[in-house]
Amino acid sequence: MLVRGLLWAAQRRLIYFPDPVAPVLPRVTLPSAREVAFRTEDGLRLAAWFVPAEGAEDAADVPTVLVAPGNAGNRAVRASLAAALSARGLAVLLVDYRGYGGNPGSPSETGLYRDIRAAHRYLTADMKVPRTRLIYYGESLGAAVVTRLAVTDPPAGLLLRSPFTELADVGRAHYPFLPVRALLKDRYPVAEQVASIRTPTVVVYGTADSIVPPEQSREVARRAAGPVRVVAVPGADHNDLVLLDGPELVAAVAELAQNAC
Repeated sequence: MLVRGLLWAAQRRLIYFPDPVAPVLPRVTLPSAREVAFRTEDGLRLAAWFVPAEGAEDAADVPTVLVAPGNAGNRAVRASLAAALSARGLAVLLVDYRGYGGNPGSPSETGLYRDIRAAHRYLTADMKVPRTRLIYYGESLGAAVVTRLAVTDPPAGLLLRSPFTELADVGRAHYPFLPVRALLKDRYPVAEQVASIRTPTVVVYGTADSIVPPEQSREVARRAAGPVRVVAVPGADHNDLVLLDGPELVAAVAELAQNAC
């Protein structure tokens, strides 16, 4: 009972690993990027980076990728991904959730959904990016975040990198001796929600993923209601660089944008 009580009280420290430091915009990697900010429905002001597509002046003229990161680090970690996508003719919004990258607040399932909705409003209302030009990119935990966003605000295309079926399923894979489902406050039911999404979807995963079992990513793909493409990266683990900005991943995003936008 004591162990269960401690896990209940401290579980979000075991789920979210934010780097709270506000990163410096890397001008060498992202020379055309600019710092932007938007406000959530519960009043938090969140910082982000907008990276234009190379050679494009208006974000509404090119596909734009809304990047929902995983559960660790901050937007500086994803700078190389944004640079690679920009070079392929895509604009990118690199988001940091509450508690990450100098942003106020503490992460939770409800909070992260509010954060990604605020980012979506910034792109569609402030920057006038049409839905038909919008690609959602979710990395691991971020895949759960953009999947829920896609239920209410469908994009042109959805890319899920290393998605899990539900957070409790990941927990059970690592802690089979604990009643994980009963203990968790945050659910992130990806497989349940993707079953109602008819948006063209791409699932990218590593075949040697030691964090999210590969069979969970395959199950998410199987559950998707719309057209699905699966990209398996042989031998890749969850945090390998090939799943951050590797050629298979970047090509998958670019091809999705080309076909869907």
